[in-house]
Amino acid sequence: MNPELQTIKNVREASRLMVRELGFMNQTLAATDYPPSAVHALLEVETHGAISAAQLVQILGLEKSSVSRMLAKLVKAGELEERPSAEDARTKLLNLTEKGRVTVQTINAYADDRVIAALKKLAPFTQITTSQGLSSYACALKASRENTDVNASNSVKIVTGYYPGMIGRIAEMHGVYYAREHNFGIIFESKVAAGLADFSARLDKPCNQIWLAMVNDRIVGSVAIDGEDLGNNDAHLRWFILDDGCRGSGLGRKLIAEAMSFCVEQRFSSVQLWTFNKLTAAIRLYESFGFKLSKEWEGDQWGSIITEQQFIRKIT
Repeated sequence: MNPELQTIKNVREASRLMVRELGFMNQTLAATDYPPSAVHALLEVETHGAISAAQLVQILGLEKSSVSRMLAKLVKAGELEERPSAEDARTKLLNLTEKGRVTVQTINAYADDRVIAALKKLAPFTQITTSQGLSSYACALKASRENTDVNASNSVKIVTGYYPGMIGRIAEMHGVYYAREHNFGIIFESKVAAGLADFSARLDKPCNQIWLAMVNDRIVGSVAIDGEDLGNNDAHLRWFILDDGCRGSGLGRKLIAEAMSFCVEQRFSSVQLWTFNKLTAAIRLYESFGFKLSKEWEGDQWGSIITEQQFIRKIT
């Protein structure tokens, strides 16, 4: 199966399983007598404090009439109270009552216990990965519904310089992607890790720099300029990679743009990179920044015969 289709299938299956295991198929949720929509409404009121029904409609993504009926039941049950807004008496704001605060405490305790029990089944590193992945995916779903920029929703940051875990994470992204897509093996991943280790020790030199794309403090992309590797005032663009979920988002273009600006500032004569002909999306991106194919040849250094290519962009 196509890797992208397999990813879609896996995410859908996992989503259905989570819906069932979290109890969203039931008529009540989280050890309360309330349906899922009411439980979510109570939690949002706790999170935002005084909030209007219109704001809840936007947050919950439900129809106005459905939210109005649900809120009326919660007010009648004594969980919420309505008060006129100090800024506009025509607008009523919702707050938790004392009973509502007790109910929310019960919901949070129940939910925390479920999460703790599930996380205990995972290794510590997997717990962190799960938390970051769920957060990123939830942001992406929200951005899709609102038709906003997923990168803004995920708070993508581009940072420079050494970052703890950088060598292993970049090597991991390279190893996983190129093994899956092009059958590269241990020799390739080992060379990536060794090269990065050597380069990282030289980051104190002003001609060397690395850019890391971060989401929730996790590296999801990288590119580096090695100003010493080639000599002759030529820069070497290295270790350009994006995590699977970031391809096609425009993040790669931002990373390359940062690297090219750096090369201009450092007054390199040219920038060179090595790739191979099957990486068509990356090649189109390189060409859009002025890189031109200078040489190609067949090689088998990564375990299979590929058409390797060298691209050069003149700067001065």
